[in-house]
Amino acid sequence: MIKFLMTMLLAAASLPGFAALQVLATVPEWGALAREIGGDKVSVFTATTALQDPHRIQARPSLLAQARRADLVVATGADLEVGWLPLVLRDSGNANIQPGRPGYFEAARFVTMLDVPVVLDRSQGDIHAAGNPHIQLDPRNLFRIGEALAIRLGEIDPPNAAAYQAGYKAFAGKWQVAIARWEKEALPLRGVTVLAHHDSFIYLANWLGFKTTGTLEPKPGIEPTSGQLSSLVARQQTMPAKMVLRTAYQNDGPSLWIADKAGIPAVLLPFTVGGTLEAGDLSGLFDDTVRRLLKGLH
Repeated sequence: MIKFLMTMLLAAASLPGFAALQVLATVPEWGALAREIGGDKVSVFTATTALQDPHRIQARPSLLAQARRADLVVATGADLEVGWLPLVLRDSGNANIQPGRPGYFEAARFVTMLDVPVVLDRSQGDIHAAGNPHIQLDPRNLFRIGEALAIRLGEIDPPNAAAYQAGYKAFAGKWQVAIARWEKEALPLRGVTVLAHHDSFIYLANWLGFKTTGTLEPKPGIEPTSGQLSSLVARQQTMPAKMVLRTAYQNDGPSLWIADKAGIPAVLLPFTVGGTLEAGDLSGLFDDTVRRLLKGLH
């Protein structure tokens, strides 16, 4: 009898309703959001870290293995992962996570995109047809993305649909309070002019009201040149920037050179979850981002 009961328990534990939903997130912010909403109902694997350029990732065998077993892929879209994700999806052999299927989710489809090019011209560098893909840096975007993700999780895993809705509701409640706090703390940043290594912070600037007046890259995706850096220093006479921003994965050399020549702070921002020690989750990401920007003013 005991043996029979043990067999039944093991069989029940192997049923889909008892197994955590396997989520493959392309970047840390969506992995963190999936955990916020899904809790213990999901098992999340994140394909990249904050120290990697999400545009340029190798489709390594371990990543293919994760895609093969995934129930849901959560990507940014807007061509952010175009250099590697299509290959991973194709070679995974997993029909459920292909674009157009319920197991494939693109966050960019649920927000208003900024910096959408009027004319597509690859001579202008690594431009994105759908607009700037760094949508995670406006925390208001996470309401619509999170709401849509909770619905999608429930569609894939109907027995836990109510749990996903409850997870999103709890997240949205605390997120609304946090955004109000960040906006109040960041009021001194309104109108402040900055330089950026890459146009990584357009959504952050749009939210907090600071202005990016130039990028260290002469064109998107093209490494900074000495000529471009020198022109930005010279321009400080007529269009002074208060600080120069970079992400955790970008080379600090150009920013530090500009900072030294122009006499302004070089500020590293976490950019995504894990970009700094303090940015251990979504709340920490924005806590630390606002703190570092304010510190750059002094």
